[in-house]
Amino acid sequence: MLGLVLTIEDEADLARKLQDHLNREGFAARVASTGVRGIELTLGSPVPDLVLLGLRLPDIPGIEVCRRIRQEPATHNVPIIVLAPRGDEVDRILGFEVGADDYVVRPFSMRELMLRVRAVLRRGSAPVKGLGQLRADGLRLDPASHRVWVDGEEIVLTALEFRLLRTLLSHKEQVQTRKQLLQEVWHVPGEMATRTVDTHMNRLRQKLGKSGTHIETLRGVGYRFCGARGVGGGAAR
Repeated sequence: MLGLVLTIEDEADLARKLQDHLNREGFAARVASTGVRGIELTLGSPVPDLVLLGLRLPDIPGIEVCRRIRQEPATHNVPIIVLAPRGDEVDRILGFEVGADDYVVRPFSMRELMLRVRAVLRRGSAPVKGLGQLRADGLRLDPASHRVWVDGEEIVLTALEFRLLRTLLSHKEQVQTRKQLLQEVWHVPGEMATRTVDTHMNRLRQKLGKSGTHIETLRGVGYRFCGARGVGGGAAR
C-alpha cells in the first residue's frame, strides 16, 4: 500500500468515488461523513498519511476540522488537501491560513486529484537534496530529519511552517516576495491576493521566539532572514 488516505466528506457519492479511486491507485482509504468523526479517525490509530477535506460538513466547518488537526502534536504534520467549492476563494484562503497544504476546486477530475495526492505526499517525504543543516545564531534546521532547534531546544513546526523557514534560511539576506513564497512554499499561483503568507510568518516568528526576530519585514515587498535581530519585526502591511 502507498499509504492511508482519509476522506472527510458528507456527499456520499463523492466519498464513495474517492475511496474507489484511491484503492485502485494503491492507497488504503477511509471515509468520514462528519467533521467530528473525521477528527476522531485522524487522531486514531493508524494516523492517516494524508487527509482529503471537504469544507461543507453537516456538523462543524471543514476549516475548523483543519485547525483542530493542526493543533494536535500527533497530527500537525499530516498533509491536508482541501476540496473547495468553485468560486469560493475565501474558503481556500482560510484553508491555507489554518494549515492546508493544497486545494482542488470542485468539480475536479479524479486524475487531477490523484496527481495532487501523490505530489503532496512526495513533498512531505522526499529528502531535500543539496541542503545540509541550516544555521543562524542559535537556530538550526535539519532538512533531512525535518527538525528545528532554537538554542538546543526542539521547536515543533507544521509542514508549511518548516518549508517557509527552510526557504528563508536557504536565501538568507535575500528578499523573498509574497509571490515567490506562495509559489515555492504553497505551490499556488503568486497572483492570489491573500494574507496567507503574513499569517504564517507571524505564527512562525512566535514559535521561534528570539530567533523569530531575524525575520525582517519589507513593507509592501516581502520578507528576508537577516543576521541582525529585531529589524522590521512588526506585522506586514
